Amino acid sequence: MKLTTAALSLVLFTLFAGGCATSHDDHAGSIATLRDYMVGSFSSAKQAAEDPTNFRDIRLEMVQIWPERTDGTWLYVEQAVASTLDKPYRQRVYRLTDNPGNAFTSDVYTLPEPALSFAGAWQNPAKLAGLSPEMLSHKNGCSISLTWHQCGAIFTGTTTGTGCESTLQGASYATSEASISPYGMVTWDRGYDGNGTQVWGATAGGYTFVKSNAATH
Repeated sequence: MKLTTAALSLVLFTLFAGGCATSHDDHAGSIATLRDYMVGSFSSAKQAAEDPTNFRDIRLEMVQIWPERTDGTWLYVEQAVASTLDKPYRQRVYRLTDNPGNAFTSDVYTLPEPALSFAGAWQNPAKLAGLSPEMLSHKNGCSISLTWHQCGAIFTGTTTGTGCESTLQGASYATSEASISPYGMVTWDRGYDGNGTQVWGATAGGYTFVKSNAATH
């Protein structure tokens, strides 16, 4: 059955409402599970078609890099408007690590300039040849702390406080929220000025990204 945006939203709503329609005891909250949920191709096309006033058609790509490393699970991340896929507006590297109590951290790193030279690396890994963690810049305060919920088989998390610096469109800091499931993810990134007024990011809610293989089943 084809998964709609509404269906994905219902999965998340069921979790936050405090109940589960089905059991997910066969899923285990682990770095491997989080990686498997995050790696892939995602699209907000359905959400943009349903609410074009508030959301754009965005494509999100995530691939694992440096699988031989033992200091976490590393992902290359690329985000672009569907009409300009060759010019992503966001390129990052995430490092996933686990903590006690079904808790995980996603640290955020920026690429060395020019970042666009790495565009398309999700489908052409050769573009990342020569890149190493030592060449990345850690975005202090921008890490997302994630918690695994057995009920719903989902990871949810947010940044903490106002320590994630942002200067985009007059912002002083940014916040991020994420809900990650086998079917896709909902992410809500927002920037605020020094008075706490939102100056960038969606205002109607988070972006709903449907995972491509989930969307076609």
